[in-house]
Amino acid sequence: MTVRVLVVDDHPVVRAGISALLAGAEDIEVVGEASAAAEAVQRAGAFKPDVVLMDLQLGDDVGGVAATRQLLALPEPPHVLVLTTYDADTDINRAIDAGATGYLLKAGPPEELFQAIRAAAQGRTALSPEIASRLLQRSRTPEEALSDREVEILELLAHGLGNRDMARELFISEATVKTHLVHIYAKLGVDSRMAAVREAVRRRLIRFDDAPR
Repeated sequence: MTVRVLVVDDHPVVRAGISALLAGAEDIEVVGEASAAAEAVQRAGAFKPDVVLMDLQLGDDVGGVAATRQLLALPEPPHVLVLTTYDADTDINRAIDAGATGYLLKAGPPEELFQAIRAAAQGRTALSPEIASRLLQRSRTPEEALSDREVEILELLAHGLGNRDMARELFISEATVKTHLVHIYAKLGVDSRMAAVREAVRRRLIRFDDAPR
């Protein structure tokens, strides 16, 4: 069985490199490429791939997570395998919640990608060893988890927003923002905004590039 693959990435050189790499596998065929969400959905509908390799950062306002949801809403949805450089918990959780079959890091070896594509085509979960190890370790030594709202607060903190701006962004009151911050500090074991961001980055709860330089 030949696995039909659509490559979605906003960098032409990356798309070309992935396509050339996959050409070396006899049972994998690249049937198309896309650089943005709308293009990915259109080409998935036209080419009927078994697997879509999805980057999280695309060249439009719609990221890979939203694109994944759109692809899975198609009448004949493909399996979506995330292939990215981002390894923050928030990215992993959002991709899986959106319905992604697997999550791979671009730094992995080619054979890992080949095997993941084959697994995804059969509907089996495929994770980079680093991601799988972290998820397993987290299940063995669970920390008090942050809520989705608390992660959103952390991301806004990393971008330097104050309480009033965060309240406007999230359509909540400043008092609610302060309450969330108290809970975040307690869960992370910190006592300041900067320390909260640094600890969140250290734990890979948010991306390193979200943190203040």
